Formats: sequence, C-alpha cells, structure tokens
Amino acid sequence: MQSRNLLVPVVALLAATRAWSYEPAGTPADWPNPIPDKLYGMVLSDRLEARYADEVDTYVWDVQGWYGGDYNRLWVKAEGEGEQGASPESAELQLLFSRRFSAFWDWQVGVRHDFEPEPERSHLVVGLQGVVPYEFEWDSALFVSDEGDVTARIEAEYDLRVTQRMVLQPRLEINAAASDVPELGLGSGLNSTELGIRLRYEFKREIAPYIGVSWEKSYGDTADFSQQEGEPVSVTSFVVGIRAWF
Repeated sequence: MQSRNLLVPVVALLAATRAWSYEPAGTPADWPNPIPDKLYGMVLSDRLEARYADEVDTYVWDVQGWYGGDYNRLWVKAEGEGEQGASPESAELQLLFSRRFSAFWDWQVGVRHDFEPEPERSHLVVGLQGVVPYEFEWDSALFVSDEGDVTARIEAEYDLRVTQRMVLQPRLEINAAASDVPELGLGSGLNSTELGIRLRYEFKREIAPYIGVSWEKSYGDTADFSQQEGEPVSVTSFVVGIRAWF
C-alpha cells in the first residue's frame, strides 16, 4: 500500500512533464520568428598569388562566392593560371546551386565553362563541398563535358592556427580523368597533383598576405603530353599571395 502511494506523485510528475512538452509557448501567433530566414552572401579570394620557379614564373587565382540562406545557395567559382606577363593558359567559371543536407556539407550541381585552353568547353558539374569539423575543408566535383569527357577534382585544405593571427595551411589538389583528352593534354587516370603549404598573417580576419611553397607533378599520359609540348612534369615554386574575404 505504501509503495502504491509513492507511485502517485511520480506518475503525476511524468504526466505534467509530458503535457508541458506539448503545450505551445503561449506567445501570440503573429510574433516574428526570433531566428528568421535571411539571405546572406560572401566572396572569398582563397588564392591570389604569384609563383616563382626555375622552370617558369606563373600566377594563379582562385575566387568563389555564394549568396543564399542556410540551406539553399547560389555559388560562383572562378579559377585559372598563366605565365607571368602572358594571357591565362587556363580559365574556368562555375555557376552552381547548392543544397545543405547536413550541418557541414552541401551537394552542388551546375555548369562550368572553360574559356582557356582552346577549344572552349562546357561541363555539367556535380559536387560535394563542406568541412570536417576541427579537421579540414573539402571541395570535390565530377565534370562531364559537352564532348562526353569525364574528369574529377578534389581539393582539401587545413588551417593550423600557430598564433591568433598566423595560420599555417597545407593544401592538396588531385585531378583525374576517365579517358585521354589529347587536345587538352590530359591522360586517363590520375593526371596531376598539387601539394602546397602556405603561411599567412591576418592583419585583419578579412585580409591576410601569405608566403609558401607549391609542388606540382603530372603522371602517366598527362606527363607524356607535357614532355611533348616541352613543359616540365614536376615544378616546385615559391609562392607569394594574399587571401581576402568580405
């Protein structure tokens, strides 16, 4: 009998807790959402740099920006490179729609157009971009050109904060192709990698000049195509650049 009496307040407490969890907060229906859905934007110049090597001095740009909400965004990505004092040897522009499917990851789909090298080509793009928390940033994409050529690219970066203003960033880029594309100098399989490390100093969070080293290497048929054109298959460069965002 005593144990039964002890159960009465316990059951009453559980019932009250359940009722409280399902009752509305009591705020007026016309009150605004305290966390409204808004549109935001950002532009990031991740790499804007000059490279100096024994073989050839070059320049590189890698800029991307987005505009949208927490789940759906419109992305623009532009990158390219060339020999210093000359026109770009490669230049591409991507226009993508992204959909966030988890806290740190987005699916992306859209188009890419290569202005250089000739001939110009357009591609369908399917990508995955995000951040492994406390680890590295990831950007990968599969490209299908209007000629039916299939290529892929993976980029990964990691920010190691040495001090509050100084950041050491290792970076890896991998490029591959499903088949040979001789007119573009691409071979099937793994065709090139780039491994770099950059040390930047953030005068402001938005502006950070940097120095570093970059090592590029071609493989397989891609290396053969480079040799036929008189280009090196492996290049180590000293890098000077600036990273900025707003």
